Amino acid sequence: MTDALTVSAIQYQALDGGIVPNASEHVRLIEDAASHGSRLVVFPELSLTGYNLPLLEAPDNWLAPNDQRLGYIREICRRTGITAVVGSAYREPDGTPRLASLAIHPEGSTETAFKTHLHGQEKDIFDAGEGAVLVELDGWKIALAICFDAAVPAHSTDAAAAGADAYAVSAVYTGEEEHRLGLHLGARAMDNRMFGIMANLGGTTPLGPSCGLSGFWGPDGLLMKRAAGTGTEVVTAILQRSALRKFR
Repeated sequence: MTDALTVSAIQYQALDGGIVPNASEHVRLIEDAASHGSRLVVFPELSLTGYNLPLLEAPDNWLAPNDQRLGYIREICRRTGITAVVGSAYREPDGTPRLASLAIHPEGSTETAFKTHLHGQEKDIFDAGEGAVLVELDGWKIALAICFDAAVPAHSTDAAAAGADAYAVSAVYTGEEEHRLGLHLGARAMDNRMFGIMANLGGTTPLGPSCGLSGFWGPDGLLMKRAAGTGTEVVTAILQRSALRKFR
């Protein structure tokens, strides 16, 4: 167990062209995070395609278990010792469609977390998950959440009850949602005495332009660090276990 965990929240402006070019760009950004000493890298919701749901009519824009297109991401995770959380549409072995975060570990294993609280057109495309998944890293427990999950307090409360030290949200918050983003992440962190981590999709999606603000919140609910703009940016912070002890 370590007293400190270095984490990078990647604010990411997705490229056109689907999974393959975005996976390559993920590799570059994981290398960047490695240069800052990161052990965990969190990408936004649907980072491997961007949040453009009509694109998901094409089967090539869905991941499958052991998808070979993630090969270079697996290799960079192995080489750097980083666990990377990436976002994609995902079909389970039985074909169940999920809006997913995939935690790719250095030793080659992958854990999947599925969005629990779908909204809008997502409900017509995906089946909902059943709560946060906790990923263990260096003695830390990181709960994975996807966008609107963070708007439902019970999602983070259940994660905290399961022992989460941090709540990592992969999201798409637009320019009109800056205040909402801060309230969600600050409240989830403060109410549950854990760190908040948020990776927001950058650039512009069919929902509108991003508000940026990827970053970190302390267990007191206060903002620790955030992205400067709305494009692609690596935001890195060191989470200290002593801060958790103070508020617990």
